[in-house]
Amino acid sequence: MINLLMDPNVAYVLLVLGIVLGVLALFAPGTGFLEIGALFALVLAGISVANMEINPWALIVLILGIVPFVLALRKWRNWVFLGIAIVALVVGSVFLFRGPVGGPAVNVWLAIFVSLLAAGTLWLIGRKGLEAIARRPDFDLERLKEVTGVAVTNIFREGSVYINGEDWSARSNELIPVGSKVRVLKRQGLVLEVEGIEEEK
Repeated sequence: MINLLMDPNVAYVLLVLGIVLGVLALFAPGTGFLEIGALFALVLAGISVANMEINPWALIVLILGIVPFVLALRKWRNWVFLGIAIVALVVGSVFLFRGPVGGPAVNVWLAIFVSLLAAGTLWLIGRKGLEAIARRPDFDLERLKEVTGVAVTNIFREGSVYINGEDWSARSNELIPVGSKVRVLKRQGLVLEVEGIEEEK
């Protein structure tokens, strides 16, 4: 097993796999499988890094690549930062393990294949994540104010209203007969405070 981990190609694949699984775990937390898989792959890659010749600058690039990724998802939510992060992670991982003459120890064709696969996966995941973050909720409870509906029951202190295709608990300081039109004044938790609307004759 140790001899296998001393192969830079195996170490490279484990490192990239750990990074990709770690990113997936950020978007699907709580499953446990992704987190365990990422940790296992990164620990094995770490053993390789600790026992092989590496390029320190590539390790720095690899670590710094996490910063624009976090900025893309948490702060500025910009695809440019996502692209920078992916490039940094690919370059850092490919050049991390140093060959006998100083160049990358990873097989060039393996590096191309795995880099394209990882970059495509990270781009797709990151892009979908940014779209999900930027998307407004389909039903924003704060937009209920001033919306009109119909009283399903008599409302005084408590009752029910039908608004936007859903039944809501409601209360009012005045009696509102069943079937009357109502307007939402404010929301307190899942209870709407409403007032009656006089219908035009």
